[in-house]
Amino acid sequence: MKITKTQHPKQKPDFSKLGFGKYFTDHMLVMDYENGAWKEPEIVPYAPFEMDPSTTVLHYGQGIFEGLKAYKNAEGKITLFRPRDNLIRMNNSARRLCMPELDVDSMLQAMKELVLLEQDWIPTEPGTALYLRPTMVGTAAELGVHPSSKYRFYIILSPVGAYYATGLKPTRILIEEHFVRAPLGGTGEAKCMGNYAASLLAGNVAKEKGYEQVLWLDAKEHKYVEEVGAMNMFFVIDGVVKTPALVGSILPGITRNSVLQILRKEGMPCEETRVSVDEIVKAYEEGRLTEAFGSGTAAVISPVGVLGYQGKDLVINGNEMGPITSYLYDKLTGIQYGREKDEYGWIVALN
Repeated sequence: MKITKTQHPKQKPDFSKLGFGKYFTDHMLVMDYENGAWKEPEIVPYAPFEMDPSTTVLHYGQGIFEGLKAYKNAEGKITLFRPRDNLIRMNNSARRLCMPELDVDSMLQAMKELVLLEQDWIPTEPGTALYLRPTMVGTAAELGVHPSSKYRFYIILSPVGAYYATGLKPTRILIEEHFVRAPLGGTGEAKCMGNYAASLLAGNVAKEKGYEQVLWLDAKEHKYVEEVGAMNMFFVIDGVVKTPALVGSILPGITRNSVLQILRKEGMPCEETRVSVDEIVKAYEEGRLTEAFGSGTAAVISPVGVLGYQGKDLVINGNEMGPITSYLYDKLTGIQYGREKDEYGWIVALN
């Protein structure tokens, strides 16, 4: 793979004050598709793209992306967490949006080379990591509602801290009763750009009311809880960890899958099922809803302390992180940072 190194390295930020997605490394990976085939990938200096005003993605939103993290432990060992699963899910999204699929093995190797080149950008402070954002967009300069004839795949890297400014402090989530994220038969299970654009207005309304995120209900009946914009959701009811089933309108989260694997291996009761908002409210009122948390690459595990619904706040576990949430956070991050043995085959070592 051709590598062109930058002549103007950036000054690295203070790794103890990163926030999320604010800084980007010196290089990126770029690969173009035209005439029915992908060209060879290249690593080039991080720089803006030039796009024709008629470029497909700017008009019809034909774009998908992924998110995963690289870690460096105290001994300097660099690892990726479940990168193959991210590339497989990206291909699933590509099929849904009529975009060309990637060769998973070759892209995984290219991803490794990019991270190794930028290894000095991997922060090692607690709770930090190097975030990878693989992205694919339609790049043909033409108007017309049909799949693009050209595409660009690229990966950019960003050293990050906690996704939520509050860190592990429980978040406040508003259950959305009017807007919807994705209907059955739509693009909810694909990680495409339009899903996130559609969530922005409801998110702004929630923030104006003092909540961090929105918990979506299903589009048809407004009855079943689905997911939060950046996380899959879990509820502990009667000691059973329940998460909304993947019915086609929910993103199949890789961290969600990791949580379920851990719970099952540890013999902790868990269910993938349709969870109604009425069930949640009733369980709360009867003292049977003891914990709620979200899972996702960005936040890993995020405790939920308050659910806002119909003008009332359901305060869960005294607005404190519960024992199951805490266990899962420690277990997952322990595997990711190399503090615990990886019994699942999730960690890919780079050096």
